[in-house]
Amino acid sequence: MDVATIDASRSRAILVVTSVFLGISLVSVALRIFVRTRIVRAFGWDDSIMVLAMGLNLIFAICGIIGSKYGIGRPLAFFMLHPDYLHRALLCWWLGQIFYVLTCVVAKISIIIALLRITVDRIHAYILYAAMVLATAVGLVFFFFTMFQCSPVDFFWNQMQPGAEGSCVNKDTLIGIAYLYSVGAAVTDLTIGLLPVALIWNLRMNRRTKGAIAGILGIGCIASAAVIVRIPFVHHYKDQEFLYNTYQISIWSNVEAGLGITAGCLTTLRPLVRFLRDGSSSHSRTPRSFPLSGNVAGFHRSSRSHSKLASQHDANQLWTGSEHDDHGVTTTIMGSRRAAPSSSEEDLNPSPWKVERSVRVSVRDS
Repeated sequence: MDVATIDASRSRAILVVTSVFLGISLVSVALRIFVRTRIVRAFGWDDSIMVLAMGLNLIFAICGIIGSKYGIGRPLAFFMLHPDYLHRALLCWWLGQIFYVLTCVVAKISIIIALLRITVDRIHAYILYAAMVLATAVGLVFFFFTMFQCSPVDFFWNQMQPGAEGSCVNKDTLIGIAYLYSVGAAVTDLTIGLLPVALIWNLRMNRRTKGAIAGILGIGCIASAAVIVRIPFVHHYKDQEFLYNTYQISIWSNVEAGLGITAGCLTTLRPLVRFLRDGSSSHSRTPRSFPLSGNVAGFHRSSRSHSKLASQHDANQLWTGSEHDDHGVTTTIMGSRRAAPSSSEEDLNPSPWKVERSVRVSVRDS
């Protein structure tokens, strides 16, 4: 058997998994953009940040796809016939790890910002802010240690080249940082996967809607499972057959990034179902803009009852694409000062307004 064909299965596995989860996340983000710009018309900061995460994920995936061609997932025997491939494969691995951590941290921030919109209780808000700080802190530590693990930086991918001079940090230190990041990422993913159940349970929605939303948000827990599954393979960072033995890390990193982005986007797609179901049969089902509230839990000035109503109103609009999710008449006394928009609740009508009393009559669709 030709040395070049020795155990190509791991490279193929990286290529397939990377391509599949890149495609899933791309479709999810594209649908989110359509919903927010054409149906809900409330494109905000959390949407922009998720688009940024998708851009970073695209670069991460490209590194994995190109790297699988140049030898990520291959034994050292492969490079005997392709000596020029080794430094390219190492460069793709180095870049991939950097864009992996950026992708995951940015996606988590987008999801947390979206969840803060419907958070009423301060304790829930503080938990989400703590999760954001944790994800950012461990992400930055992993990012800088990965980027500057060798001096000069390019020594990482040129270390096998003749005449290359430089040094790298102890592999055990890097492994410890990788464990730290993995634990922090798992805790953050579990938090943003499970806390939404508590956030939406007291909102005025029917049980089927609550169950669907909780289930979709729970997909974030699968992303944490990907982090946990990856942990036993972290010690392979110091193996001599580094590129061959770390293929599981590459695979599960792509699963984590792809599922995290997908979970964050699925929560915004319910208006699309309503649009496809009713849009062609009724001329009244046209895209509308939803100027939403500026409520940020734990930092709002309005009364608690007003905050709860605003959170419920925002959740109904963002997740159903409609202001009418259930029966009832709601009367709200509001101040004359206009709240500043936040996240996806950016007001699309910049003109000042004053509301002394608002009445909302909601009727559930048949």
